[in-house]
Amino acid sequence: MEIPLSTVLQDKELMSGKSAGTTLTRTTVLSNSSATEPSALVFAAGTKDVFVTYPSEKSVNLDASGNATALGTPVAFTGTNITGTATSFTASNVTTNANLTGGVTSVGNAATVITNANLTGGVTSVGNAATVITNANLTGGVTSVGNAATVVTNANLTGGVTSVGNAATVITNANLTGGVTSVGNAATVVTNANLTGVITSVGNATSIASQTGTGTTFVVATSPVLTTPTVSGYTESVVASGTVVSTATLAITSGTVLTATLTASTACTFTMPTATAGKSFILLLKQAVTTGNGTATFTGVKFGSAGAPTITAAAGKMDILTFIADGTNWYGSAAQGYTP
Repeated sequence: MEIPLSTVLQDKELMSGKSAGTTLTRTTVLSNSSATEPSALVFAAGTKDVFVTYPSEKSVNLDASGNATALGTPVAFTGTNITGTATSFTASNVTTNANLTGGVTSVGNAATVITNANLTGGVTSVGNAATVITNANLTGGVTSVGNAATVVTNANLTGGVTSVGNAATVITNANLTGGVTSVGNAATVVTNANLTGVITSVGNATSIASQTGTGTTFVVATSPVLTTPTVSGYTESVVASGTVVSTATLAITSGTVLTATLTASTACTFTMPTATAGKSFILLLKQAVTTGNGTATFTGVKFGSAGAPTITAAAGKMDILTFIADGTNWYGSAAQGYTP
């Protein structure tokens, strides 16, 4: 039975479906004239004419170079070799197990952009993506990182990282040949990585690099080893022990300039820190302002031929004692009689 033209115009339906034998099944309704859209239309019994068309809202547009642009929320590329440049992503996963020649540009809020992939074009303009690069080799590097939680994890970069904003972590467990440039307020820039490039222009990043490379690098670690550094205008931390009585322990874990004030007419025995080779510190030892006459001895310290110094007894005076260790003993010297 042929359907009158007026009926066709009124009861139009755009859908996707599948066929089995002589039966056509409507599986996904995109749009129709039903008042309960997107529910499928209910047709009266009889023969109906159907046709297939390509809906524009499901199409992909290519730019002049043949690259897909403005993808919005695309289906992830999986197991694919991509020779163009994929741009404008917000998908939960953009590329998995793929080789990209053109790289990825303009990453928005994608949960993961690149996983298990080789990129020769790099990644540009990263927004709030949870993870941009995971388990990948990048020849082109990463440029313009915003607030991404993690930019590169377990990857090899020969192009480096440039223009890092407030990303929580920029590089983790990676090898960088090109270094890192222009770091803003990122919490961590480089963690557990080898750098053969240079880290330059660092802002308020909390941590720069926890492993040194062969280039000029910043090192932020618990016990970094610095080779022939030049330090200008540094200030040592001062540890104030306050007023001590008959015994006191000297600790240099928080600073190597210590201050202490003796109690009037009281002998104080100071216990020294562990004699680690190369350790040294200074003790500014003061008498009480109005009384004085406090004395002091130091356990395990070797002084010069003149023996241990007699602490200046006058009220308000200060002696400056310097100690250095060779790994077995502490060696001390004193400059005395200062007025603070």
